[in-house]
Amino acid sequence: MVGQGACLVAVGSSNPVKVNAVRRAIRLLCLADVHGVEVESGIPSQPLGLREIVLGAVNRAVNALRKLNADYGVGVEAGVIETTIEPLELQAAAIVDREERVTIGLSQAFPVPRDWMSKLRERIELGDIASRITRRADIGERLGLIGYLTGGHVTRTDLTYNAVVMALVPRLNPSLYTQAPRVREVLVKLEKGGQSL
Repeated sequence: MVGQGACLVAVGSSNPVKVNAVRRAIRLLCLADVHGVEVESGIPSQPLGLREIVLGAVNRAVNALRKLNADYGVGVEAGVIETTIEPLELQAAAIVDREERVTIGLSQAFPVPRDWMSKLRERIELGDIASRITRRADIGERLGLIGYLTGGHVTRTDLTYNAVVMALVPRLNPSLYTQAPRVREVLVKLEKGGQSL
């Protein structure tokens, strides 16, 4: 798959941060015509736990692929995982091809203030909490919370880009990886898995 020609890529979001990060990352795979489309994630608007985050990314990728009849669907989902030390925010990217094979990647994770967890458990979105605290209504469509917290040194675009590149690794190195699982297999595992994978 590496170095293939032109391809149509559907991103399961119209958020410009996600679309632009996918556009930049997918160049590693093909000369892409990238389009963002609004699709359902099938999970709560504030995902909690790795299972929900990955499930949302896979659902977005599948729904985008089907909506545009694309060569690849890419779903990106951000969410919070609770650890024994502190809550962490990360992004998952899922890439689905026409054969409905799925590859997954994760971004770096950063700490979320513990005081915010009660609101997050009520499924109030992290972006809404961050917007209120930072007084930046469009924080999720620009630098993101991570951009605010790092003074712009790391942005939401960076995290999205890295998650997508990580999901591309098996596709860029097919001789090293067994064939990726099909969507159906992944969804069954995610449904059975509780909060973990």
